[in-house]
Amino acid sequence: GINTPKGFGKFVAKTLNELTQLPFIDAPNKFEALATHDTMVELSGALNTLAVSLMKIANDIRLLGSGPRCGIGELVLPENEPGSSIMPGKVNPTQCEAMTMAAAQVMGNHVAVTIGGSMGNFELNVFKPLIIRNVLHSIRILADVCNSFTEHCISGILPNTNVLARYMRESLMLVTALNPYIGYDKAAEIAKKAHKEGTTLLESALTLGYLTE
Repeated sequence: GINTPKGFGKFVAKTLNELTQLPFIDAPNKFEALATHDTMVELSGALNTLAVSLMKIANDIRLLGSGPRCGIGELVLPENEPGSSIMPGKVNPTQCEAMTMAAAQVMGNHVAVTIGGSMGNFELNVFKPLIIRNVLHSIRILADVCNSFTEHCISGILPNTNVLARYMRESLMLVTALNPYIGYDKAAEIAKKAHKEGTTLLESALTLGYLTE
C-alpha cells in the first residue's frame, strides 16, 4: 500500500500465517481488494444458506413436537426449563425458538452485508466496518446456537411411539397400497368411507366387501 515499505503486504500475510496457521496471502490486485469485498458477501451468503436450512429444521422439530394432545405430537422435546406461566405443565420449544431467532438475525445480517458489498464506489469501500461486524456476528451466533441446539434439544429428542402408532393405524393414505389390487376407484371409496364414518381403512374395506379377514 501507499506510504508503506516495499514488501509490507507479503510481510503482514506471513506474520498472520504464523499467528493463525491459516493461509493468508498478499492480495494480487490491490485496487480490487480495496474497492470490492465480494468474497465477504459470498461468505455471508454461505452463512445465510445455512441459516435458511437451520430455520427449516428447527421449525419442523417445533411443529412435530407440538402438543401434547392438540398438536402433531410425533416428537417429545426435552424439558429444559419451566414452561408457560399461564398453562401449568406446558413445555415450550425454547431451543427451536432460539435457533429460528438466530437464523432470522443471520438472514438480516446478510442483507446488510449485501448492501455493504455494493457500496465500493470507485476505489474504496467505506462499509468495511459494517461488513466485518455482521459477518463476525453471524459466525458467532450460528456457532453458539448450533452447539446449544445440539446439546439441549437434538440429543434429548424422543419419538412419541404411541402417537406414531396411532397415526399409522388411522392414516387414510395407506390405502394407496391397495391400488394395484382393487384399483383407484375402490381404494378411494374405502378412504372416503373411513374418513366420513371415523373408522379405520380395514374396517371400511371389510364393510364394503373389498377385502376379507
